[in-house]
Amino acid sequence: MEYDFNTVTDRRNTNSLKWDIADGELPMWVADMDFPTAPEILHAIKERAEHGVFGYCVVPKSWYDAYAAWWQSRHHFALERDWLIFCTGVVPAVSSIVRKLTTPAEKVLLQTPVYNIFFHSVLNNGRQVLESELTYKDGGYEIDFEDLEKKLADPQTSLMILCNPHNPIGKIWSRETLARIGALCRKYHVVVLSDEIHCDLTAPETEYIPFASVSEDCRENSVTCIAPTKAFNLAGLQTAAVAVPNPALRHKVWRALNTDEVAEPNAFAVEAAVVAFTKGARWLDELRAYLFQNKKEAAEYIQKNIPKLRAVPSQATYLMWLDCGRLAGSADEAVSFIRKETGLIVSSGSQYGRGGERFIRMNAACPRSVLRDGLSRLREGIEKYEGAVENRR
Repeated sequence: MEYDFNTVTDRRNTNSLKWDIADGELPMWVADMDFPTAPEILHAIKERAEHGVFGYCVVPKSWYDAYAAWWQSRHHFALERDWLIFCTGVVPAVSSIVRKLTTPAEKVLLQTPVYNIFFHSVLNNGRQVLESELTYKDGGYEIDFEDLEKKLADPQTSLMILCNPHNPIGKIWSRETLARIGALCRKYHVVVLSDEIHCDLTAPETEYIPFASVSEDCRENSVTCIAPTKAFNLAGLQTAAVAVPNPALRHKVWRALNTDEVAEPNAFAVEAAVVAFTKGARWLDELRAYLFQNKKEAAEYIQKNIPKLRAVPSQATYLMWLDCGRLAGSADEAVSFIRKETGLIVSSGSQYGRGGERFIRMNAACPRSVLRDGLSRLREGIEKYEGAVENRR
């Protein structure tokens, strides 16, 4: 491999949300990676820093060109420059769009279990969450379209947040599925807000399908959030984009982002995105191979050594979604117990909404030695937890 993903980088004492924790603890929860970003991006950031002047910035043509070229070459979808709006992150964009495209007490539909911050963006703005639970059967997920249509038909439902690919289950939605969602949402006048931040973290030789690329229904009735931050580990630079093909809808989104003042770049946000999309392809391809080998090794370890858990197969993200249905006790209790007993920090599935109660989410985006440490702690924690539950009976 040309790039090194095995060396462990010490992230403690760096104001890291993930790593500023107690000594001996191992965080494998929040979705950022423990790899330095691509060397090409580091070089560009250093050059920009050496300039020394960090005044107000504008979004140059090169930023639009980089997004458009990347989506054309990697995802076979022609993004037009006029569709794109810079924003400081997908979550700020989601919250702004919820405020602009819905009114207080209206309903925003989520397909649960799903990224927990979506709930915050809805509830903190005085809207209602309407959950359409995904169907879990034989170790995989499908959409319950009867339930979905019933809830889209509710006159109080005005927005649907789609996660494509889906976090935490790691599913890539098919073209047929996306088209069906698009047709239903247009039929019932529900705008689709598609979060596609994980789109570049698919398994090698596997592609996701941009929602807006599928049909006229999808294109004209959607807002898409995209960014290099997950794929290139740049979340701390606060750089993302919103793509809106429909001009009337785009104007509303533009007003939302600018009213909330989340449409201005910092000194490094544009440069990092441009370099990621123009010079980062080889690094990303090697990263994807490494990540999915991590996930494969983790799934095999769990199958062999932690029989009470089951890794749900996935085609995207670096997250492991672990079925705890055969575990004694509860997943919530097990997560707290594992941290106390072993120092391993993972996420309880209940925070991702209905259908997540029997699951744990675990982040596999780390050097393989760290992954193996985490898996060993998970095994120890589960074994001790099972023993503790048994002793209570």
